[in-house]
Amino acid sequence: MQALFGVIFHFIGGFASGSFYIPYKKVRQWSWESYWLAGGLFSWLIVPFVAAWLTIPNFMSIIQNTDSSVINLTYTFGVLWGIGGLTYGLGVRYLGVALGSSVILGITSVLGSLLPSIYYQLHPVAGKDTIGDMVSNTWGQWVLVGLLICVIGIILCGRAGQMKDRDLSSNNTTDPEYKIGLGLFVAIISGLLSACFAFGIDAGKSMADEANAAWKLLNPGQGEYLYQNNVTYIVILLGGLTTNFIWCVGLNLKNRSYGDYVNPKTPLLSNYIFSALAGTTWFMQFFFYGMGESRLGNGASSWILHMAFIILVANSWGLILREWKGVRRNTMMTIIAGIVTILISVLVVGYGNYLKE
Repeated sequence: MQALFGVIFHFIGGFASGSFYIPYKKVRQWSWESYWLAGGLFSWLIVPFVAAWLTIPNFMSIIQNTDSSVINLTYTFGVLWGIGGLTYGLGVRYLGVALGSSVILGITSVLGSLLPSIYYQLHPVAGKDTIGDMVSNTWGQWVLVGLLICVIGIILCGRAGQMKDRDLSSNNTTDPEYKIGLGLFVAIISGLLSACFAFGIDAGKSMADEANAAWKLLNPGQGEYLYQNNVTYIVILLGGLTTNFIWCVGLNLKNRSYGDYVNPKTPLLSNYIFSALAGTTWFMQFFFYGMGESRLGNGASSWILHMAFIILVANSWGLILREWKGVRRNTMMTIIAGIVTILISVLVVGYGNYLKE
C-alpha cells in the first residue's frame, strides 16, 4: 500500500512539472528572462518558504543547526541544478514542451536514478540502496528493467522529434522558435545538470531526518513524515535561485528588457498572475516528490518514477497543444509509442517497489 501511495504522489508531482510551462504561454509582451525570473521567485523562494513554514515547525532552526559542510554541499548541488533548470526553460522554448522535456528528463532520469546507487556502492550508508542491492534482488532487477524500458521510450520520443523537424521543414510550417540543433545542445546540458537535484536531496538528508524525527516524536507509530524534505528544498532552491537570478538579470540588462516588470503597455497583472501560477505549479512537483519519496525511498525508483511521469505528462500536453500539427502519421505514431513505452516503464518500476515491501 505504501508503494501505491508513493506512485500516486509521484504522478501528481509529475503532472505539476509536466504542466508548469503552460501558464507561461499566456504571458504577453514580456521577454523570456522576465517571465522566467518572475515565476522563478515563486518557484525557488516564496512558495518553498511558505511550504516549509506550514509543514515543519522551526525549520529555520534545523537549517541553522546543520553542519556547514552539509549546507554548502546541498547549496552547491542546488547551484548546479539551477543551471540545469535554467537551460530546461530554454530547451523547452527551442524544442517544444514534448520533445524538450523528453530529451532533458531522459538524461536526468538515467543519471539521477543510477549515480546515487553507484555512489553508495562505493561509500555505503545505512538505509541507502546500492547498485549491488538492486542487481542481486528481484525488486531491484524489476526497477532496472523499468529504467531500461524508460530509456527506450525516451529514445522513441527523441526519434519522433527528429521526424517532426523533417516533416515541418518539408511543409514550411516550422515554429520560428523551433531550433533543433541549439535546442538539443541546451537540452543535453540541462539533462546532465538537472540530476543534481537528486544529489542535493541526498546531501541534505540529515535536515530531512531531523524534521522526520521531530514529527515521529509527536506522532508515534504513524510511519514516515510526508513533508520531511521541505526543509531540504529551502537550501537546494536557494542555490537554484542564485543561478537563475544572475542569468536573468544579466539578460535583462543586455537586452534592455528590465522595463518589462513595470511596463504599463503590457498586461502587467495577468503576466504576474500567470508567472506566479507557473512558478507555484513548478514547485508542487517537488512538494509531491517529497511525499512520494517518503513512501518509496530516495533511490532509483523514486527518481525514475518522477521523471517518467513528467515526460508522460509533457508529451501529452504536446499533443493537446497541437505541437505535432502538420506531421506525418508515422511521426505521430512514434511519439505515441514513446509515451506508451514510458507508461509501461512506470508500471514496471511500481511493481518492483511492490515486491520490495
